[in-house]
Parts: sequence; structure tokens; C-alpha cells
Amino acid sequence: MTKNLEISTLLDYYGMLLTDKQRETVEYYYNDDLSLGEIAENTGISRQGVRDSIKRSEAILFEAEEKLGLIKKSAVLKSGLAEIRRNIDIIDEKNMKIYRSNAVNESIKVILKELEKLDEII
Repeated sequence: MTKNLEISTLLDYYGMLLTDKQRETVEYYYNDDLSLGEIAENTGISRQGVRDSIKRSEAILFEAEEKLGLIKKSAVLKSGLAEIRRNIDIIDEKNMKIYRSNAVNESIKVILKELEKLDEII
């Protein structure tokens, strides 16, 4: 994962741990692709102050992921949901060709509905 994407993802998950000013500075730098000078001009902070703020913010974000692991856990959940979905497709196909069970069809619908709910959360 490129650093910009990695920081943007960390910001999505843990941005609330930063002060408003830190979050704004990191968003300018990584999401809006502004230079340190441009950010300094926009925020009224020195160029060195902007750099220091970004480095401190990065450290906070990386530490939060190291301790909580929400991004890693989310990736595992997404992978698991995709595997469940693939297996449901196999069951559905076999049911349509061989068994033609209405009960199985209804169960598949319930499972897919629950998967949609989980997808919205993740």
C-alpha cells in the first residue's frame, strides 16, 4: 500500500484521535496533495510546524493501528464475508440444478440480507 493511501486509510479509521488542526493538516497533505508551504499559508503555521504536526499525527495514527488493529480486522472480516458469499453462490447454484428446495432459497435470501447489513458496517 502506498504511504498516501495508508495514511488516508488510517485517517478514516483513527482521525478522531487527532486534534482538529492535526486532522486538517494531514488531510491537506495526504488527501488534497498540498505542499508544506501551501498548508502553512492556509493554516497560519510555519512550514516546519506543519511538518512537525504531520509527523506527530502519523505517529499517533500508526500507534492506534498497532494497538487496536481495526484496519487489519476489517480486512479479515471483508475477506471472510467474500468467502461466505462465494459459498452461498455455490449452494444456490446446486440448489437450483439439483434440489430445488424453497427452504434453501429462503435461507439464502436471509443470509444475503444479513451480509448486506455487515457490508454497510465495514
